[in-house]
Amino acid sequence: MSALDWPHHLLTLDDWAELPETAEFHVEVVEGVLAVSPRPVWFHQRSLVRLTYWLEEQLPPSLSAGADVEVVVSEVPLTVRVPDVVVTTAAVAETNPARVDVADVSLVVEVLSEGTKRTDRVTKLFEYADAGIEHYWILDLDAPVSLITHRLVDGDYENFGEFSGKVELDFGGTALTIDLDALVAGRAQRP
Repeated sequence: MSALDWPHHLLTLDDWAELPETAEFHVEVVEGVLAVSPRPVWFHQRSLVRLTYWLEEQLPPSLSAGADVEVVVSEVPLTVRVPDVVVTTAAVAETNPARVDVADVSLVVEVLSEGTKRTDRVTKLFEYADAGIEHYWILDLDAPVSLITHRLVDGDYENFGEFSGKVELDFGGTALTIDLDALVAGRAQRP
């Protein structure tokens, strides 16, 4: 199916749910309009799988990390983002949802890609803040691998640190250790 076969009107959540899945593209909806970009490349995929696993292993049992989870940011006009990594409650994750509501998301991580750098650094920074997501991290895989952490303060994100190498972070009272270089290494090492 080509992009020309997709709807030519502002999408609703029902329209979104009825769209065919595509392995060719990364697809989101922004204010009712399809946003299509190339699928991420190998290091991107490797890093988000490893990061999701490491977060899941270190988070308290009340939280759960998932990769490529649809997040309904707004229903009218419809905005559905598919962040690289999402942290939600374990209770929500255990329902095995097709998508999660933004109110149930405490952390979003975006891994920068060639086609999404501006969107991740600018558009999503404001969009996720407006939606009330408490933590937003941006992971840059270009050497040296780095992580910028943002936290919502009075409705806006504040930069809570820029890191490279092995990182120790406080996430809502939980100590997390992430080896940023190991995210793209040939063989994964536990943090």
